[in-house]
Amino acid sequence: MEGGGVPHPGRDKKDTPLRSDAQRNRERILEVAREELTRCADAPLSAIARKAGVGQGTVYRNFPHREALVLEVYRYEMQQVAEAARQLLATRDPERALREWMDRLARFAMTKAGLADAIRLVTSTPGGPVKPGPTPVVDAAELLLRANEEAGTIRPGVTADDFLLAIGGLWQVDPREDWQPRVTRLLNLVMDGLRAGAPGR
Repeated sequence: MEGGGVPHPGRDKKDTPLRSDAQRNRERILEVAREELTRCADAPLSAIARKAGVGQGTVYRNFPHREALVLEVYRYEMQQVAEAARQLLATRDPERALREWMDRLARFAMTKAGLADAIRLVTSTPGGPVKPGPTPVVDAAELLLRANEEAGTIRPGVTADDFLLAIGGLWQVDPREDWQPRVTRLLNLVMDGLRAGAPGR
């Protein structure tokens, strides 16, 4: 059977670079938007486009309105934090992976204050979009907790919801202060609580 599902070689050569360019543009827009929104919650799209080296039309083709861009940056950042859990488990023992992931989550909370403000701006208007839920982070916490429970390094039965409630104080710390010593103490206290009653101790 001639031509039965065989890709046209010329078409592939032509289309692939276009798709690659479009993907690079999208990633560059997200990267610049993350930096600009972290620095200034109401950074204009024109400034983001200029720093990304693309036209405003390219921004709008990828993200039809400001809310779409802000929410996508937020989703991307949360996904990065979540994916770090699996990467840490692959290279560290479960207990160390959990503690290091807590530090990653803290850095996200402290260094992305501007991004959090941008999220509030776009989701607080009547009829505006709903803030994405923390599902990837919940799943990541669950993954780390179960790995530690199986290793006997934390008390059994701790859920991801329990854990996120326990570290909720992170979002009460002022990121403009010297936050690192205070956050380290808080996370060490949480970790000590998780270890209490662990069967492997």
